[in-house]
Amino acid sequence: MSLIILFAAASFGAPLFDRLSSLVFDEYQRINPREPAGAPLLIVDIDEKSLDELGQWPWPRSQIALLVERLGELGAAVIAFDIAFAEADRTSLQQTLDELRAAGADIAFPEGVPELDNDAVFARTLAANPTVTGLALTNELESELPGPKAGFAFAGRDPTEILPSYRGGLHNLTIFDEAALGLGFFSFPPAVDGIVRKVPLVASAHGKLYPSLGMEALRVAQQASNFVVVSTGASGEAEAGAPAIVSVRTGAFDAPTDGAGQLWLYYSGKVADNTMSASEILGKAPDLPALEGRIAGHIVLIGTSAVGLRDLVVTPLGSGVPGVSVHAELIDQVLSRTFLSRPDYMPGLEYFLAISVAALLIFTIRPGRPFMGASVATLLFVSVFGLSWYLFSERHVLLDPLLPSLATVLVFVAVTIAQYLTSEREKRFIRSAFGRYLSPAMVSRLSVDPKSLKLGGELKELTLLFCDIRGFTSLSENLDPEGLTRLLNEFLTPMTDELLQSGATIDKYMGDAIMAFWNAPLEVPDHRAAARGAALGMIRRLSELNKESQAEIRIGIGLNTGPCCVGNLGSSQRFNYSAIGDAVNVAARIESITKSYGLSVLLAESVLDTVSTEDNGQVLFEVDSVQVVGRDEPLVLYTVFEEAELDGMSRLELERAQSAFLTSYRSGDFESAFVQAKSLEESAPQVLRQLYGVYMTRLSEFVTSPPSNWTGVFRFDQK
Repeated sequence: MSLIILFAAASFGAPLFDRLSSLVFDEYQRINPREPAGAPLLIVDIDEKSLDELGQWPWPRSQIALLVERLGELGAAVIAFDIAFAEADRTSLQQTLDELRAAGADIAFPEGVPELDNDAVFARTLAANPTVTGLALTNELESELPGPKAGFAFAGRDPTEILPSYRGGLHNLTIFDEAALGLGFFSFPPAVDGIVRKVPLVASAHGKLYPSLGMEALRVAQQASNFVVVSTGASGEAEAGAPAIVSVRTGAFDAPTDGAGQLWLYYSGKVADNTMSASEILGKAPDLPALEGRIAGHIVLIGTSAVGLRDLVVTPLGSGVPGVSVHAELIDQVLSRTFLSRPDYMPGLEYFLAISVAALLIFTIRPGRPFMGASVATLLFVSVFGLSWYLFSERHVLLDPLLPSLATVLVFVAVTIAQYLTSEREKRFIRSAFGRYLSPAMVSRLSVDPKSLKLGGELKELTLLFCDIRGFTSLSENLDPEGLTRLLNEFLTPMTDELLQSGATIDKYMGDAIMAFWNAPLEVPDHRAAARGAALGMIRRLSELNKESQAEIRIGIGLNTGPCCVGNLGSSQRFNYSAIGDAVNVAARIESITKSYGLSVLLAESVLDTVSTEDNGQVLFEVDSVQVVGRDEPLVLYTVFEEAELDGMSRLELERAQSAFLTSYRSGDFESAFVQAKSLEESAPQVLRQLYGVYMTRLSEFVTSPPSNWTGVFRFDQK
């Protein structure tokens, strides 16, 4: 979407984008201006110094004729004027004489009096030297124009069908244009922002072609007779789309153009350094030998930098630049054969780059990794400008970095915002979905890494816990509803706190019972140890609760580890994050038989598969091997209690005594087992004495009525 908006803005706001692009290219030129060709090129400046010494403008044409004459004598290859002499010289004696005669005066001069007409003097001087006069083409007024001096040959389409046509212009007196060897236009339309970046090399007016002043000066300097304008459709030139100018050639020099016949100027900023004040040539005592060294064989451009004469322009390198220096830059650039080009395929390439960087960003930015996303975006941004700079500085090709770089920024911002909103939505969902099941710390972990959560259901190894209040029915009969509710809340709150602190997920409350599990939705590295620790913590919290409660509560806790299907289970209207599977049923069965052994905690052997029996001060004690309802495979059951509950008995002594007892019991030596159980009932820690009482009762029955097909596995026939 951001790309569509950007492309639409680039299309409908093309002038703005073009201006911004031009400013980028301007900066490139300021950083890396063109190396001047060192061409034989000289600007003769009618500057403030010249006006101070020689008088205010306009000067008498005889004085300008003297300037041309001296330049010719000093060996100038061509003398081109960035000035139009559109009116007769009002300082001419002939002009004054004509005015007097028109007033009725009868005035005559003898033969041998010098020429009185300054314009005629100037015209003869123009004709006697290699000169180029200038004109300004415009559409603001319609006027006849002098015919061009140069011939034009076409390669491809007729340029007059392609170039914009001017209605007229400001030109010299006819005698000046007829006398000069060349005629070229010195006007160049600046861009919308007033900066001169391109100059037309050829223009059309009244169906005729005119060269620019700089190109005409090059033609005359080479003594060439014509120009060759190459356009699309010429041999070797492809024509796709609208017809366009390709290049303009005169003599040995060929200048590539854009479709409108304009040359993109690559400024050096140093061409104007070779400038001479007109006062140095027209002064009272000019140093002619020194001047000859600077003028001989040079293309001389005559213009002005005087502020009052209004021939100052703005270029990419600065403002207040004399217009004549732009023509000098053009000539120097053509002579150096260093051109800037912007091929027709560049806009398409820029759009392709914009799409490419956008796609790359979309596929590389990852949620929760803002630094990586910013780094990739920065790298792409710099790379786009780097490519553009390389093409400019090394190949002189203009690749606009604006569209791809803006695409980089916009797509990065859009993707980042979208990912942020998605992340916040996921976090809200996680908080609402798991705030009831998990501790705040676990919810926070899930919020930071939502990808670790799989809500669609997955098969995963879990450690499960069932906890139930023993004798809850009889307990509830002695309480009113309000008291029963208060009792349950007082019981469930600390039990839940202990479970959540251990990293458990609360699956559900079933009246007075709790189901919880570990290792989902987040990984718990040692979920077995966490579950055993939680069971012991629940026993401790219950002991503290019973000290303050009027009714003593006793619980049974069953633990089992195994594969389960865990995920969002339920209907489309309501669902819970829950676990199902055989391991869940086994945990429930184990909890239900805790009271049969007089123990608070029973756990399957699977709960200690990967854990040392001495971890965390826990004593893991083998209780029995049983077969529960619904399972054919026997379960080896253990209990867990804290080492402090050994009551001074060593762990090793207890384990050996229990091992001997179980060996007798499982081998069917019930009488020996009975004796061992009786001894352990008296010597074992308090936490196990009810267990041995249970065994003594069971063994009393086995001694008198041994079970058939005894395998050492006790079978429970009821849930």
